Amino acid sequence: MRSRSAWLLLLLLAPLVRAAEPSYFTRLWELDEATRRVKFAFTPYRTTYIMPFTSNSSPNSEVFREADPERTLMRSEAVFQLSIKAKLGQDMFGGPVDLWLGYTQKAFWQLYDIDGSAPFRTIDHEAELIASVRTRFRLLGFDGRFLQVGLSHQSNGQARPLSRNWNRLVANLGLERGPFSLLVTGWVRVLFDPGDNETPGITRQLGYGQVQGFWFHKRHRVGLMVRDNLNFRFNRAALQADWSFPLFARIGGFVQGYFGYGESLLDFDHRVGRIGVGIVLADWY
Repeated sequence: MRSRSAWLLLLLLAPLVRAAEPSYFTRLWELDEATRRVKFAFTPYRTTYIMPFTSNSSPNSEVFREADPERTLMRSEAVFQLSIKAKLGQDMFGGPVDLWLGYTQKAFWQLYDIDGSAPFRTIDHEAELIASVRTRFRLLGFDGRFLQVGLSHQSNGQARPLSRNWNRLVANLGLERGPFSLLVTGWVRVLFDPGDNETPGITRQLGYGQVQGFWFHKRHRVGLMVRDNLNFRFNRAALQADWSFPLFARIGGFVQGYFGYGESLLDFDHRVGRIGVGIVLADWY
């Protein structure tokens, strides 16, 4: 009789018991069997957002003067980012290794420059080939989710003198603890000709890595990115903070602030102070 009562109680409570949801990195990189998807399907990568209005306290007009001495920039512009990835190979070499192709586009649009026909100021394109190794270890109370090694090519697709591009060998370490996710990234510049260099000194400006943290609570996400070249005589740093929050079923609100160097390739050696508001695709963060 007691066993029947226990089973009845479990049946009644079953709809109220929620299975533990996979972590942010587990969903993003399909790290367990429950999140594995069909290969070649496009899935979210970095945050995809649209900020119709941003204000930049120090637009980099000087970089355009060589091509157009009369060119000026408006402080207000629109910024949007699209980022997707696709899995090219799964469980490669008989081990926990997946191969991914990633693409991120970030555009800076002088939308409110009506007299100048609202041109795009610059558009950064980044293509990546990433080998992701699923890991299981503990480090300072964090769960080690993955270790990645990849090749990145980033370019703004413009003609000289505004052309900018560089190639990097990139390594990522993904750590998580409860609602907090930490991504530690390091890179080294590769495959470039010093005599034909469109971004001289870019590693001196951006350093050799950055740290990103994400905190989640009831569909709210707070993100923070910190980067520093660790050169105290010629210090260059960047700080990006953003907040995503629910608005509608598939759309969230988005607020972002960026302060420092390297917001775009065109501004890799120029300090920016920007704050913007917009929307984010809620399924993509």
